[in-house]
Amino acid sequence: MSDVNSAHGDDARPAPSRRALLRNAAVAVGAAAVSGGLLTACGSDAKPTASDGAAPGPGTVGGAVTFGSNYSDPSAKSAFEALTTAAAAATTGKVEIKINTVDHNTFQQNITSYLQGTPDDLFTWFAGYRMQYFAAQGLAQPLDDVWEKIGGNFGEAARKLSTGLDGHQYLVPLYNYPWVVFYNKSLFAKHQYTVPATWDEYVALAKRMRSDGLVPIAFGDKDGWPALGTFDILNMRVNGYDYHIKLLKHEIPWTDQGVFNVFQHWAELMPYVQSGANGRIWQDAVKSLESGGAGMMFQGSNQVAAQYVTDKADLADLDFFTFPSVNPQWGQDYMDAPTDGFMLSRKARNPAAAKAVLEYIGSGGAEAEYLKTDQWDVGLAKGLQVPTYNAIQQKSVAEIGRCKAVAQFMDRDADPAMATAMISIIQKFIDDPSTGGIAALQKSAEAQAKAIYS
Repeated sequence: MSDVNSAHGDDARPAPSRRALLRNAAVAVGAAAVSGGLLTACGSDAKPTASDGAAPGPGTVGGAVTFGSNYSDPSAKSAFEALTTAAAAATTGKVEIKINTVDHNTFQQNITSYLQGTPDDLFTWFAGYRMQYFAAQGLAQPLDDVWEKIGGNFGEAARKLSTGLDGHQYLVPLYNYPWVVFYNKSLFAKHQYTVPATWDEYVALAKRMRSDGLVPIAFGDKDGWPALGTFDILNMRVNGYDYHIKLLKHEIPWTDQGVFNVFQHWAELMPYVQSGANGRIWQDAVKSLESGGAGMMFQGSNQVAAQYVTDKADLADLDFFTFPSVNPQWGQDYMDAPTDGFMLSRKARNPAAAKAVLEYIGSGGAEAEYLKTDQWDVGLAKGLQVPTYNAIQQKSVAEIGRCKAVAQFMDRDADPAMATAMISIIQKFIDDPSTGGIAALQKSAEAQAKAIYS
């Protein structure tokens, strides 16, 4: 799932810079140093019995395959269990899949130690730079042989998101999901609210909601990562997609005027945002939306819609709109739409069977099967037919498809250490969003970026 969920996040140690990853990619296939895993793998401490990265041999495959999972929310956990059950049944041999589920934050915070210790054969993870990071460290096996069989099921964008810095594929994607503004249709109908298309309309709607006794924008940032999404969308709306990606690569300094403009817009919105966000988890913010106490909430469908399902709230009443236009030059052309999938650990004990499982997961049929019980994500396979899609999922497909480009989320598009630094900086901004403090926050971000990306 998402995306520090932290889906978004990593362990506390500083991550190597992108330049370091590029420099070391050619030698990254060497063995990683072993340390005690903080996530408990399902397997024993025995060394792998199969060669690293070897393609499955002819004939059937079987035995146990362990799967490290961060799908810990009840709704997502059930959907993942259904997928792995179908995968086990679809393999040509008797494959038994054992799932090792760990809560989101623990999984992400300890992922490096876990992969260096005694990891599961397969593990849930994220596309893009987050995948490249562990592939370059030599902690994941390439999946080129799997992609030879499933490549036709995906478009070039999905392949690119699954490809490491060395040109090999390391991830099998399953789904993505949009970050958008959610609301309840019944509440909008009751108050005769109109969906805003521009920044001025959005602020005006927030003012009206406040005058109607509502919390205009539900928000919880105790985990740190949800606010990264707000920065992302404001940066893409104010400065455009290319600027956003260059900033996260530190090709643009954090002291740039464009970054100031992002925080300035955010400060304008803060009087209408649910107070005390740094002490509230996002699940509780969703509950305020469910109850009708809040009018809107900007976050991923992977969280908001999934939480409606978990809470047995009225999912049919939930709707969303893409974040309004700020700069007419960019309109509503971009959004965060993170892609999640699965990787094969370097120390996998049964790589042949694990790859057979991934071959099934990388099919349109597998995605359709998974989405029978997932009511918030959307599949990535080409020509996917999912009759079980609800209105949220159908709209998600359409809105993601309309984008000229999609970002993956700050802690996937930036160096993980920089994303961690920005969590602290943004939480300081949330505590004090006064315009006078923005320059100091920018200087702090730039100083840390120079240290991280040097």
